[in-house]
This record gives sequence, structure tokens and C-alpha cells, in this order.
Amino acid sequence: MNKEKVIDRVQQYWLLARFDKPIGILILLWPALWALWVASSGQPDILVLTVICSGVVLMRAAGCVINDYADRDFDPHVARTKLRPIAAGKVKPKEALVVFAVLCLSAFALVLLLNRYTIMLSFGGAFLAASYPFMKRYTQLPQAYLGIAFGWAVPMSFAAQSNEIPLIAWLMYLATALWALVYDTMYAMVDKEDDLKIGVKSTAILFGDKEREIMAVLQIIVMLLLVQIGYLEGLSWIYYVSLFCASGFFVYQQKLIFYREKNDCFKAFLNSNWFGLTIFIGLVLEYAF
Repeated sequence: MNKEKVIDRVQQYWLLARFDKPIGILILLWPALWALWVASSGQPDILVLTVICSGVVLMRAAGCVINDYADRDFDPHVARTKLRPIAAGKVKPKEALVVFAVLCLSAFALVLLLNRYTIMLSFGGAFLAASYPFMKRYTQLPQAYLGIAFGWAVPMSFAAQSNEIPLIAWLMYLATALWALVYDTMYAMVDKEDDLKIGVKSTAILFGDKEREIMAVLQIIVMLLLVQIGYLEGLSWIYYVSLFCASGFFVYQQKLIFYREKNDCFKAFLNSNWFGLTIFIGLVLEYAF
């Protein structure tokens, strides 16, 4: 294989893993960092921090690869996804499976540096990541399943840092899962018309004309859970100020999706990054001062 072909393969695998679109990494990373900061009272172990962050990057990439493999018959019929490497015929399905395996094994190799509890939890995380893409065939709630998968970084972070998963970790896990359900429903609203045509299930379809109201209720529940975490942890006004600021992004997202315009729904999804970042900044400042 000549140099040009090698470069082309690397580029296609890079696009397949969606390293060119880091938003997925960020919204998966923020809850993991919330968990690490709370579990360590703002002083996470450097090895744990490095492994968790690297694992998030690798497993998000693996999730994208297996998602495109699972959707290889659907993506060519959806405007937003028809140019993805597998859908466009630039990467063969068998190649994608090899890339997926390499990414998963790399992440597992990193997890082996942590305690036994975290290693055991990693099997659950791998199963969730690998099975999620197929859920849209069997359930109207694939976005809820994504939340369960994305939130798994929270108990893993607690286990890695403190070798336990206290109640506060499960509250954070629930908040993360519901948050993911909200932002992935916004994402699904972009593809709603195409999904209806090809028979793909989603919460954007399930919720119908009430999706904005349902997401607003879920957002309120997320905020209440985060408030409860602050109360149980005994956090100060700094944390609650960050929650107040973060809630402003929820309000802005509701404004964006009000008319259900595709571009605005996608902007609302992208805006979720700032919600996660704001809470993380609040936790960093809380434990620093």
C-alpha cells in the first residue's frame, strides 16, 4: 500500500470515528469530570484523570464507529449522514469492525491500570456502547438508552477515584442519563422526517408534538438532581451559581427548538456542551476556594 492510500485510510478512519467533530467527546467528558471532582474533593489522581479522559475519547470514537456500522443501511437515506465513510462506500463494514475492536481494546488496556472495581465496570460500559446503535430498531427510546450508556462514565469515575459508588454517584448518573436523553432528542429532531420515512425509532417521534414540554420537564428534573447533589455534598454558593448559569443554557435551548427548525435544533444540541462546561467550572472553583 503506497503512501497516498495509507493517508487516505487514516483520514477515512478519522472521519469514521468522528474525531473531526469533538462535541460528542465533550458532552461525554463533562459528567466524567464532574464525578472525578466530587469523588476526589477537587484533587483527582493524575493517573485516574488521564485514564478516564483518554477512555472517554476512545470509547466515544468506538461508539461512533459501531453506530455507523449498525446504520449502514439507513445512513445513505438520511441527508445528514449520507456522506459518512461507510454510507459513502469509502470504508467497508469489515474495516469498521476492525477499527471498533482496536479502539475498544485500547480503552481496555488503559482501564487495566486502574482498580479491579473499575475494570469490572468497564465490561458494562463496553456492552452499552456496542449495543446502543441497534436499539433504534427495537425501542422507541434509543435516546434513553444512549443516556444510560453515556452516563456510565460517572460510576466508573467514582469507582476509579474512590473504589466505591456512593448514593451521590447514582444521583449524578441519573442526572447525566436524563440530560443525554434531552440533548439527543434535540439531535433526533433534526432527522425526524427522514427517520419516519425509513422506519427508525426515536424519542423525537415518540414524544410527538409534546417533545418540547417533555424535554422541559426532564431539564427541570436534571437541575433538581444537581441541586440535591450539592446539598448532600455540602457545597457552597459557588456551585449553586454555576447551576443558575447552566440553567440559562436550558432556557436558551428551549428557545432554539421552539419552532422545530432543523438548524436551530442542532444548535440546541451543540449548546449542551456549555451546560456541561459551566457545571464543571463551578465544581473546580468550589473545591479550589
